[in-house]
Amino acid sequence: MKSLHIVLLLVFGLTIAQVHDNRALWELRDMIICANPDSRPILDYSDYGCYCGFGGYGTPVDDLDRCCQVHDYCYKAAKMLPNCNPYLKSYSYICDKANKTVTCQSNSECGMFVCECDKTIAECFAVNTYNKEHNHLPNEYCN
Repeated sequence: MKSLHIVLLLVFGLTIAQVHDNRALWELRDMIICANPDSRPILDYSDYGCYCGFGGYGTPVDDLDRCCQVHDYCYKAAKMLPNCNPYLKSYSYICDKANKTVTCQSNSECGMFVCECDKTIAECFAVNTYNKEHNHLPNEYCN
């Protein structure tokens, strides 16, 4: 019976940890929607150009792809802060839906840095043109 309790605690603990890990990515998604309400971040930006999505290399194919390159560099800088993992760090912000603006609130140093990285990409997506031809772009275009 004791081992069953331990297994249940482990499963519950891993589930809670996974929810926390995903929360940071959902905050980025929600922030993008705040600045650009007509977007579908997961569909539109998860595999766009050479930099949008996981990884990234080569020359950005357009200004929207450049937004992702800048965001990648921003996250690399965030990793230089003590105990800062931008992919997992949760933060606080306010979304002004009427004006499509984001304001980062008081966060830890890491949280504020990551929030500003995400705010910058959300605003960048909002002012640049989405080119459907650059979605799921083959790797040979990213040299």
